[in-house]
Amino acid sequence: MGETVDPRIATENGDDAEAAIERGRRLFAGRCDFVAGIAAIDALPPPGPPEIAFAGRSNVGKSTLINALTGRRSLARTSRTPGRTRQLNFFDLGGRLMLVDLPGYGYARASKADIAQWNRLVRDYLRGRAGLKRLCLLVDSRHGLHESDRALMTMLDEAGVSFQGVLTKADKTSENALGDREDEVRTDLARQIAAHPRLIVTSARTQAGIPELRAELAALASAAPLG
Repeated sequence: MGETVDPRIATENGDDAEAAIERGRRLFAGRCDFVAGIAAIDALPPPGPPEIAFAGRSNVGKSTLINALTGRRSLARTSRTPGRTRQLNFFDLGGRLMLVDLPGYGYARASKADIAQWNRLVRDYLRGRAGLKRLCLLVDSRHGLHESDRALMTMLDEAGVSFQGVLTKADKTSENALGDREDEVRTDLARQIAAHPRLIVTSARTQAGIPELRAELAALASAAPLG
């Protein structure tokens, strides 16, 4: 595979790292279907497979990362205009995981009333969704954490929602700058009660970190056998 596999995957998943990577590859290579775009909390789909949410500032690359994880070019719609995701988009990964693309925050060409409505929708979902197993907090490796990211982390701590830091766009950052950014973000995450201890660095373009993130998320999937 040409990847340097983090041996901590083996410790957390109870098997060796290569097996965990392969399990993740098989899961995300399977069928993945768009279920619904939800604009109101009372329209959420009924409980089903464990849910993994993806959150981050607008233009951090959420939709691009979801497409990279599933090996599809347009499962989650991407746009050059930040703030275009304006609802909770649910994707069913073979009946074993539900991937949830949340609206980006920090920028949107919309009214203050619309932005406030999206924020309430996300907040109510994160605080009250029993099937939510983890939130992937995406952070642009070129810019690091913003105050809006820290506000979300505080809310997740208070709600007891487990979240994991994921650096995106690593290919657009120099090696030295990327190392500094990793250290900065890890330091911030270590202060959060609900934060997963391991930061994953990814690039959708080069596929760096994608197998490791698949393995992490596959460990949270339901016990239904892979086809």
